[in-house]
Amino acid sequence: MSAPLAVRASVLFPMPLPEPFDYAVPDGVDVRAGDHVLAPLGQRTAPGVVWALRADDGSRPLKSLTDVIGGPPLGEADRAFVDWCARYLVEPPGVILRALLRSPGALRPSPVETVYHVTGLEIARLTPARRAVLEAAAPEAVTAAELARRAGVSSSVVTGLAQAGALRAEEIAADPPFDAPDPDRAGLALTPLQEQASAALRRMAGAGGYQAALLDGVTGSGKTEVYFEAAAEILRREPDAQVLVLLPEIALTQAVTRRFAERFGAEPAVWHSGLSDKARRRVWREAASGRARIVAGARSAVFLPMRNLRCIIVDEEHDPTYKQDEMLTYNARDLAVARSRLSGALCVLASATPSLESLVNAESGRYVHVRLPARAGGAVLPDIELLDLRLSPPEPGDWLSPTLAAAAAETLARGEQVMFYLNRRGYAPLVLCKACGHKMKSPEADRFLVEHRYTGRLVCHVTGFSMPRPEVCPSCGAKDSLISVGPGVERVAEEARRRFPDQRIEVFSSDTAQGPDGIRALVSSMEKGEIDILVGTQIAAKGHNFPRLTLVGVVDADLGLAGADLRAGERTYQTLVQAAGRAGRADRPGRAILQTWNPDHEALQALAAGDREAFLAAERSVREMLGLPPFGRLAALILSGPDPEALETISRSIAAAAPLADGVEVFGPADPPLSVVRGRWRKRFLVQAGRQVDISAYMRAWASRFKTPPSIRVSLDIEPYSFL
Repeated sequence: MSAPLAVRASVLFPMPLPEPFDYAVPDGVDVRAGDHVLAPLGQRTAPGVVWALRADDGSRPLKSLTDVIGGPPLGEADRAFVDWCARYLVEPPGVILRALLRSPGALRPSPVETVYHVTGLEIARLTPARRAVLEAAAPEAVTAAELARRAGVSSSVVTGLAQAGALRAEEIAADPPFDAPDPDRAGLALTPLQEQASAALRRMAGAGGYQAALLDGVTGSGKTEVYFEAAAEILRREPDAQVLVLLPEIALTQAVTRRFAERFGAEPAVWHSGLSDKARRRVWREAASGRARIVAGARSAVFLPMRNLRCIIVDEEHDPTYKQDEMLTYNARDLAVARSRLSGALCVLASATPSLESLVNAESGRYVHVRLPARAGGAVLPDIELLDLRLSPPEPGDWLSPTLAAAAAETLARGEQVMFYLNRRGYAPLVLCKACGHKMKSPEADRFLVEHRYTGRLVCHVTGFSMPRPEVCPSCGAKDSLISVGPGVERVAEEARRRFPDQRIEVFSSDTAQGPDGIRALVSSMEKGEIDILVGTQIAAKGHNFPRLTLVGVVDADLGLAGADLRAGERTYQTLVQAAGRAGRADRPGRAILQTWNPDHEALQALAAGDREAFLAAERSVREMLGLPPFGRLAALILSGPDPEALETISRSIAAAAPLADGVEVFGPADPPLSVVRGRWRKRFLVQAGRQVDISAYMRAWASRFKTPPSIRVSLDIEPYSFL
């Protein structure tokens, strides 16, 4: 009998290494592609994933695998997704793998914890402390520590009750599985338009394989209910199918989770940056093992391993927060489409204001275009009017014009709600000295410090630096000379309280509603009518349904139109449509008033006229003429270093190393608007190419032509959204 062939395993480590490393598989060890293993790496042993297996030809000696860890293996589609992302984003594949392996503890089986049930046995000596424990234990079985916390006693009281027989101990998994969704559970009755859109998505779901659809529906048209039916069709057809729903904000996760529970009788597994380690471990294990049938999460959820992914839904697909600009740079929407293709899954992109990229893909036939042109339940879109501040300016020191203030007073008198929208956090974007003109700036970045009056601090929103608001000017020493310039949401709320002293007013921003619990509480208060005036940033304009909100006042509709951002007009249009769309639901017609110094801007004119097609035609014409996305490709190369002169020299040598290629132009090096961050100077290159050019391959070739000293950091950004 011939000896079994030796096997070689290629192992990819979750670290910035250029490729997998080969190892010998010891005799008798059963290992498969996708398994998690331990292998020697340098002077240590490191965890990695078997990327491929092949016969060992014995051409060179190899170190052996140390151990097989266990846990849910990475499937072929997940490994293909890692390889694709590495090529597209021009990153080492191990960096992408690190994004997938976000919870190492999930590779082990769920730990066990002891919980206690009330037995109903009466005991002779029932002290007040024991009675408090039994009352706390009645609703549900929890651990001794949690029981003691709820009852306000020591853990010894709990153990004493268990010994006396009043409590029964039970060992359970600390990470229980998620409840299975019921696709046949009745959902909301669909309108004829919703049923038509739902039928189109259900047909695509039934056909199987990769397909992509753009679900294009106005605010309040019921897009969520429509894509629920596509998910239900997939879950109904395949008993082990999984659905991933991407959301742009944690704030939306809470509302969508509740709606999933109503439709499917079970909440989805939720993934976002605010999860505890325990919750993260549970979601990762259940998703990777295939037991979590529906997962809803923020952009990083696109990297969650899933055993049988059959559908990805990207809600608010246009939202710029899907783009991550720090560390690993990527657009979760684009990665979701690629992952759907690699997994043979349905991809649904949903938005009231689709990105030009997605609309062009729909026009070209790459996506099926599914439309919802009207609101559900007889509701109509809000009336939108432009308020020319040149004709009706606010009083000195105010930010709400008399016209908007009067409209708010009329709305409040009818018992309805008002939202003042301004996408600027804090109290004021600038603090300066009226004596010498000194502007308070961050010592770590070339940015003005934003005043936050709630906390009494000046904050840099780029680096996180903060300091108390000084009593004297740090430049000239003048006392009480610092003044606040411009409005943030806190300042608008201050004016609202002065104008409407009897109304309940809250600020909704990432500073005031921190974490999922804070967001959930504020949204719930608004839904219940416990808030009369909500002053909010962009977080307040995304997907919330406030039934009594009938007036949205946009304090500064021009914010975002300035600058060199190629998407400035599109983003402003999208943001204002979303903000205005919060007004009016069901039987309450809505109204949106947009304060502007530039009422003739094409984005604002299109918004007021309700003519999206005219705006998109103008936007498309300009981008097509200039060869900008989606009619061309962009990439950025960003350098940073501690010495500006050395950075300049290195930048010029890198510019000289750029490959010459047809259809590719390289601009730079140039100083970006944000030229210094945390004491490091920055330089930017912008690469523009034709649509047919593989810009990732070009950037990879360029990066291979230069080396930088350790003090210089280099980052690549494919299809950049930020030009700071």
